[in-house]
Amino acid sequence: MNLLLDTHTFIWFIEDSPELSGKARNAIEAQSTINYISVASLWEIAIKASLNKLQLKSPFLDIHKIIELNSFKILPVQLTDTIIVSTLPFHHKDPFDRIIVSQCINWDFTLITIDKSLENYNIKILW
Repeated sequence: MNLLLDTHTFIWFIEDSPELSGKARNAIEAQSTINYISVASLWEIAIKASLNKLQLKSPFLDIHKIIELNSFKILPVQLTDTIIVSTLPFHHKDPFDRIIVSQCINWDFTLITIDKSLENYNIKILW
């Protein structure tokens, strides 16, 4: 199964937060799973961390090591992802979430998120 972790899911996983559901953790840790983190999420984390709106347990400069240690794959934003974004209804206005939704549509990935508002899009969600 190909999973795309929402930004908060990625943070909760790497920081071993109790806010991450057991079902989500089990799916991420399953041997048959390929886990992706969108470059859009990394961009969001970098911006929030640099504005001191997000405190991480490890410095953002170590993010590449954390991604490698957890065998995550980085999903770049493709032109087709942006075209899909332009057609999405505005159930959700956050630009980072909208690009993540478009990537799920484009790549047929399951999104791991607690964000109920994303259920309004035609994507597979696991929590």
